[in-house]
Amino acid sequence: ISPPNEHIVLNEPWQPWWQRYQPISYNLCSRSGNEEEFIDMVTRCNNVGVNIYADVIINHMSGSSGGEGNHSSCGSWFSASKKDFPSVPYSAWDFNSNKCKTRNGDIENYGDIFQVRDCQLVSLLDLALEKNYVRSKVAEYMNRLIDLGVAGFRMDACKHMWPGDLENVYGRLHNLSLRWFPNGSRPFIFQE
Repeated sequence: ISPPNEHIVLNEPWQPWWQRYQPISYNLCSRSGNEEEFIDMVTRCNNVGVNIYADVIINHMSGSSGGEGNHSSCGSWFSASKKDFPSVPYSAWDFNSNKCKTRNGDIENYGDIFQVRDCQLVSLLDLALEKNYVRSKVAEYMNRLIDLGVAGFRMDACKHMWPGDLENVYGRLHNLSLRWFPNGSRPFIFQE
């Protein structure tokens, strides 16, 4: 399924598909529905043997030009320019701003692994996934999905994250829900 988290709502261009790949929070409220509808879908699918795999965005938040306000799928306030996402909460301390060595903070050379993993992908605010706090917030979100019955994840933008950071987050994930899966079942992870 498409990313189920709260995302920015864009009007220029009018609500493009890629707005869903610009998180504002990890609230379960996207243009596909609210948390209650999400839980109902996952429950109904699992009850008839259909597993749900969620697309998750943990590399970044919204674009740096996302503005400030409550133009998000749940109506939560955020400020992209200040790197302030209080619904998570994330602040400027939780981003890779000082690690990137390019002029504008974006990837300029895809042959440079440090730029690819420490700089912004098309101006999307790059999370500092090496920080324990960021790892814990990401794992908390993914575990919430697992606990609701999600069977696995498509990890967006994996080449833009350090393997050790991903390994740390994956190590924090719960086993799948005993309501639908055998004891000890682990989430299936597909990396983009």
